[in-house]
Amino acid sequence: MKTQDLIALIAEDTTPVRRRAMAPRLIGTALLGAVVSAVALVVWLGLRPMGEAVHSPSFWMKAAYSVLIAAAGMLTTARLARPGGRIGAALGLAAVAAAWLAGLATLETLRTPAPGMAQLWLGESWYVCPFRILALATPVFAAMLWWLRGMAPTRLALAGAAAGLCAGGVGASVYGLYCEETTAAFVVVWYSLGMAASASLGAVIGARLLRW
Repeated sequence: MKTQDLIALIAEDTTPVRRRAMAPRLIGTALLGAVVSAVALVVWLGLRPMGEAVHSPSFWMKAAYSVLIAAAGMLTTARLARPGGRIGAALGLAAVAAAWLAGLATLETLRTPAPGMAQLWLGESWYVCPFRILALATPVFAAMLWWLRGMAPTRLALAGAAAGLCAGGVGASVYGLYCEETTAAFVVVWYSLGMAASASLGAVIGARLLRW
C-alpha cells in the first residue's frame, strides 16, 4: 500500500473534536493546579482572616480582576490548543479588566494627597508580590502544559503564553487569599506584573516543550 493511500484510509474515520468537548478537561486541569497552589499557599504563607476579608471591597476587587484574567487566558488556551488555532477575542476580556482596574487606580490617585502616593502604589509588599504570584502560578501552568501536550497546538509560543496567563490569573487569585493590600493602584501594577511574568515564561517554555 502506498503512503498516500494509507493516509487517506486513516483519515476516513477521523471526526473533528468539538470545542466544547475540551472544556471540561481544561477546566478540571486548571482547578487541579489551583488546589495545589492553594495548599502551597497555606503551607508557605497561610491565609488572612477570611471572615474579615469577605467583607472587604478590596478582596473582591482583586478576586474579580485575577479571575477575569484567568478566564481570558483559559479561553485563549482552548482556541490555541487546536491546529491552526487563533487568539480570537478572548483577550479582550483581559483588556477590559485591566482598563477597569486602571480607572479605579486613577480615581484613587486623584483623591490621594501627595504624601500618600508611595503607600498607594507600593503598599507594603510590592517587592515580593509578583514573585509570589509567579510561584503560585507554577503548579497551574505545569498542569495546563501537560494538558496542552495531549492536544495539537501549532502556535507553540502563543499557546504557552496563554496557558501562562491563565496560570498567572489563578496564582493571583490564590495569592489574594493571603494578600492584605487594598488599593487598585497596587493591584494594577504588581499583580499585573506577576501575571505578565507568568505569561512571558509560558511563551518561552511552551515554544520548547510543546513541540510535536
